[in-house]
Amino acid sequence: MDIKKMFYGEYGGQFVPETLIPALDELDHAFENAIKNENFIEKFNSLLRNYAGRPTPIYFAERFSRKYGLKLYLKREDLLHTGAHKINNTIGQGLLTSFMGKKRIIAETGAGQHGVATATVAALLGLECIIYMGKLDAKRQEPNVKRMKILGAEVVEVENGSMTLKDAMNEALRDWVKNVKNTHYIIGSTAGPYPFPKIVAYFQSVIGKEARDFFDKNCILPDYVIACVGGGSNAMGIFQGFLDTNVRLIGVEAGGKSNKIGEHAMTLNLGKKGILHGSLSYLLCDDDGQVAPVHSISAGLDYPGVGPQHAYFKDSGKIKYDFVRDNDALQGFFELSRLEGIIPALESSHAIGYVIKNQELFKDKVVLLNLSGRGDKDMKIIEKKI
Repeated sequence: MDIKKMFYGEYGGQFVPETLIPALDELDHAFENAIKNENFIEKFNSLLRNYAGRPTPIYFAERFSRKYGLKLYLKREDLLHTGAHKINNTIGQGLLTSFMGKKRIIAETGAGQHGVATATVAALLGLECIIYMGKLDAKRQEPNVKRMKILGAEVVEVENGSMTLKDAMNEALRDWVKNVKNTHYIIGSTAGPYPFPKIVAYFQSVIGKEARDFFDKNCILPDYVIACVGGGSNAMGIFQGFLDTNVRLIGVEAGGKSNKIGEHAMTLNLGKKGILHGSLSYLLCDDDGQVAPVHSISAGLDYPGVGPQHAYFKDSGKIKYDFVRDNDALQGFFELSRLEGIIPALESSHAIGYVIKNQELFKDKVVLLNLSGRGDKDMKIIEKKI
């Protein structure tokens, strides 16, 4: 394999146990064959359309726009089956699992949306399903844990480390090392070793394609495209539709409570280059060089790393990465709920909060925001703020 293909600039690669290299090579080969296979693509597109509910609409948020002096359009990924963009990727990787002849899938999850989407596709395709989830996240996202179990998945609560997404991913990787012959690991974001960033970006690119088609048909382009960034799949999904333009792209990270170690998840804003979960990218470290604990009010952004494509686009200057605090995200959550009757996920609320916080920047501009998920999963967190 051409090693250069594994990297985005200097980022990416395969920093994994030697036993996983054949599995990653097999996966890359299977993926490249699958996306050239007419039956695979036809099945994928059919399920996106008839099962997941694509295409998702682009909605003009009139009352919000009037209050804040801009034209805000929302890409409504929250309307998909299971309530978030995650289903795009799990349908693709679920079909890829069957394409490879494997019968067992595993996944990690933070906010639970990827876990639910994985369990959903496992039920649809008749696959055994194990979901790893940090114990803290499982407590915060109890409704999604119940949904995964109802769908037939086994949920393994991880009690190591910070008991969040990073630790769930560690356990999933350990499982994959032991069971690689009969198991496919459905990584939920554009993180992890090559070819996962490429695969996830491909299956999520439908978001950007649909958004671009909408604006092309109206003979305009937005001035800005904004999305929240944790591992990076929803942002990479929508940004891909506009990388060939001069549209300004902004990824919004979780600023948490403060800039102190353990009180934020600002990987691209405050992180350093390093290796995490099989990939070279930016990550958050403590003073001893160890992976740092992170915090966000949203479990889905509670991750100390980021996908290598985002690291590359940060260094190139093509995409700007900024942040908002927990309180800004909460303001975004309640403003969209009460102005538009749309309850957003706390992850997406960071992007909304960013628009509010920087309303002078966006004055009279056309802004497209990826509403990556709905907020019913976050009620246990939000009920304390009402």
